[in-house]
Amino acid sequence: MTGRALRVGVVGAGKIGGYHSRILSKMPGVQLVGVCDVNLWRAQLVSWRCGTVAYRNHLDLLRQVDAAVIAVPTQLHFAVSKAALEGGVHVLIEKPIAASVEEARALLDLSETRKLVLQVGHVERFNPAVLEAVRHIRHPRFITVERLGPYDPRVAQIGVVLDLMIHDLDILLTLVGSEVDSLEAIGASLLSSHEDIANVRVRFKNGCVADVTASRVSLAKSRKIRVFQEDSYISLDYANSSLKVCRKKTPVIKSLSDVEILSPKLDKTQPLQNELAHFIDCIRHDRKPWASGEHGLEALKLALQITEELERYELSEHKRTRSFMPSWAQEMARTAAKTVLGTKE
Repeated sequence: MTGRALRVGVVGAGKIGGYHSRILSKMPGVQLVGVCDVNLWRAQLVSWRCGTVAYRNHLDLLRQVDAAVIAVPTQLHFAVSKAALEGGVHVLIEKPIAASVEEARALLDLSETRKLVLQVGHVERFNPAVLEAVRHIRHPRFITVERLGPYDPRVAQIGVVLDLMIHDLDILLTLVGSEVDSLEAIGASLLSSHEDIANVRVRFKNGCVADVTASRVSLAKSRKIRVFQEDSYISLDYANSSLKVCRKKTPVIKSLSDVEILSPKLDKTQPLQNELAHFIDCIRHDRKPWASGEHGLEALKLALQITEELERYELSEHKRTRSFMPSWAQEMARTAAKTVLGTKE
């Protein structure tokens, strides 16, 4: 494909699909052939903004492209991605890779058989703060993660674990580099039929322990990860793309002067732009993507294990159990949800 523009299409013209389309339309060496959505008006709106063509049927678009970004609801990931791969099209699937482990494995097998790039949209891997943090993290012992935000009815068809927490599960598996030994999870549904808040403690076989919290009933956004290891503490803010590293200068700390505090200068590029550039580069040079289908499968397996644990205790079934959240917090969450639901997308 060297020497000509790579023809790319976007299937799904929602919020995320719109972001992908805008970046691809301005990317050198890439031709955005079209944007597809069953809601043709929405596809036309995104296409008009990006100077391309709108499609209602994804098969019509897939016949004309070399690569596709799949940004449809999770339950449609398998069918649309399978059609793309069977047509010889390289695929970037938004997370999670699929709705089930069986579907994910089928997509992996198909991509390997056809020798096509299959990348999963774990965009946090491409956050400049994460890319820098990886250079400083060695044998972490304890990790805390929080990903909090307001309710969005667009993703009410899946729980907060598969919607939000899966980003951090992928990062955890990457940073720790060990198999999961055990986990404990608790959560509750407040605004949807799935869990809207969840907390999990994951114990890894190498001894590392991680506490992960995800919520979509919080009024303020927060996306942070803190890593504790033998000689240092690392604090990362996804949202602000900032990183702070505190490490020992001497074996014994007698004062703060014995602690070195670093604030590395980070690249200012957007994570989604980095992700798409990586996808295009892997296609052009026949490389395995960093956020590969295998990584997407492992993150999905852990996410599904957590949701099974939540269901076992039935805390995600709001009709059967009483929420552990205080009444004032529940009321604030409902008020926030009404505000969101009362606005047009």
